[in-house]
Amino acid sequence: MTTILFNKPFGVLSQFTDKGTEGSPRPTLSAFIDVPGVYPAGRLDRDSEGLMMLTSDGALQARIAHPKFKAPKTYWVQVEGKADDDALRALASGVTLKDGPTKPATAIRMDAPPDLWPRNPPIRVRKSVPDSWLSLTLREGRNRQVRRMTAHVGFPTLRLIRAQIGEWSVDGLAPGEWRAI
Repeated sequence: MTTILFNKPFGVLSQFTDKGTEGSPRPTLSAFIDVPGVYPAGRLDRDSEGLMMLTSDGALQARIAHPKFKAPKTYWVQVEGKADDDALRALASGVTLKDGPTKPATAIRMDAPPDLWPRNPPIRVRKSVPDSWLSLTLREGRNRQVRRMTAHVGFPTLRLIRAQIGEWSVDGLAPGEWRAI
């Protein structure tokens, strides 16, 4: 059995092949990981960064990816604006999106993560609008859920980094690096 922790860079698809575009292909996991028989345990959007797990163990893959197992996933979220207490309370209680109510989350205001790598390309910065960072822990995984939740409470996501899945974290991995566990 092989299990890998991978720090997915911005702009990389969370799959091994790109079947979605004509012309020049987009970067995929195959540009970084040459280990046969491992598959992503869950997805991370192309415009999101951070921890992905890949494994050859189907049972582990299901425990990580399937919502019924409720593996907590923690995200560092840079949002446009200074996130206020009302927004944090709403995120913590759960918000109602177009596809229904979200489960309660843990939402905490935080400083910018220490030793954070630069994003390429950098986020757009507006001099007249401040930004802030949140730590958001979810126990479900809908499509683009974090981005939709922060937008719903009035603070659009500028940068999204998955920092942790269950007990495993992105600590010590630079973008594009992986390690077997």
